[in-house]
Amino acid sequence: MEREKSCGALVFRLPEDVASPAPPDILLIRHRKGGHWSFPKGHVEAGESERQTALREVREETGLRIKLVSGFRHSVEYAPKPGVQKQVVYFLGYEIGGLLRPQEEEISELRWFSLPEALRRITYDNDIHLLRRAKRRIAIYRDKLITRRPQTNPNLNTKETPTV
Repeated sequence: MEREKSCGALVFRLPEDVASPAPPDILLIRHRKGGHWSFPKGHVEAGESERQTALREVREETGLRIKLVSGFRHSVEYAPKPGVQKQVVYFLGYEIGGLLRPQEEEISELRWFSLPEALRRITYDNDIHLLRRAKRRIAIYRDKLITRRPQTNPNLNTKETPTV
């Protein structure tokens, strides 16, 4: 049996006010082949680590640069065609820059959805389970931000104004 390996990331952004009860947004891509909604991912290139592959694939498919959040690495396995077993390793990351634009050869559409809407849009059960796991890790990440600096969102490039 042939084995393939890909890596990718679930990309999120928090509301401007991280203490807000609003859910985070999740970036989903719609593939040209098949039209399914999922997360950015792609094949590991020679000499690349899993994390490097995830960062590269997100950049190539979406135009965004992301920072990966520690403590989240999950994989799914499936058979994309007879005689092939594929493993996809996913990380969790937030947007830090770039310009949102689809890789036109592979992606027909990419959009930010609220987390509840993303759960409704995702095509495959494996991805739904993955996003539910990520939801818990995003909540932990958000709580740490609130504890450290209640008004700071790392997804935004803003500077705090000192009080005099």
